[in-house]
Parts: sequence; structure tokens; C-alpha cells
Amino acid sequence: MIYSVLIVSLTFIVMEFVAFALHKYVMHGFLWSWHKDHHQPKDEKLEKNDRFFLVFAIPSWLGIMFGLIYDINWFFSIGLGIALYGICYVIVHEIIIHQRLPFFKRLNFKYIKGIRFAHKIHHKNQGKFHGVCFGMLIVPLKYFK
Repeated sequence: MIYSVLIVSLTFIVMEFVAFALHKYVMHGFLWSWHKDHHQPKDEKLEKNDRFFLVFAIPSWLGIMFGLIYDINWFFSIGLGIALYGICYVIVHEIIIHQRLPFFKRLNFKYIKGIRFAHKIHHKNQGKFHGVCFGMLIVPLKYFK
């Protein structure tokens, strides 16, 4: 049990770095065509960028499913860690930062202000190149001042 908790926790932490790398090198790289509309002003609720939900959900689902079917606890734990990061992503990025749902609009904690500011700086550049602040949960300390 303790190993499962450690694997879930470690996977969650590693996912922040995986998400950073995918955001910087894939979303702002060869899959910019999917991510571009996330950086452009728009009126629509759904974006092509929302396809990335599936990119992360599929390995999570496979890990959970095969972990359960074949009784492979570590595989299940990795899938669960990815899923928990995905849930956190939806809450932090979609609800708190972009306010796509009308919850948590008045959160003024220092950490929330810092990640919102870092994300605002990231979106200041509307192009594919010269972006900064590709992380979601871990951002440089200068954005918390």
C-alpha cells in the first residue's frame, strides 16, 4: 500500500515536468496547430487545444485499466497519478486561471496570484516562439513577488 501511495505521488510530481516539456516542445512545437487557439482571443468555449485532454487521459486510462485487469499495482498507481494530475490541471488551469467555469473567481492567495501572473506572462506572447513559463503548478519565484 505504501509503495502505491509513493508511486502515485511520484507520478503526480513527474507529470508537472512532463507537462512542462510537452507544453514547451510539443504544444509550442509540431502540434502548435492544436495549441494556437489557446493563445488567441476567442468567443468559443471549446478550443482545439482541448484535444490535449485526450493525450493525457489515454495513458492514464490504460494504466488504470491494465493495472486492474492484470493486477499490476504499480501500473495502476501510475495511471492514477496521471489522472490526479489531470484533475488538478482542470481545476487549476481551466477553472482557477482561465475561469472557464464560474467557481473560485475570488481566490486571492499568494500562490494563486503567482500562478495566474506567470500564466498571464505566458499568454502575453501569442505566437509559437519565444514563450516563457510553460509550467502549471511550479513557476519561477519571481512571479510570487
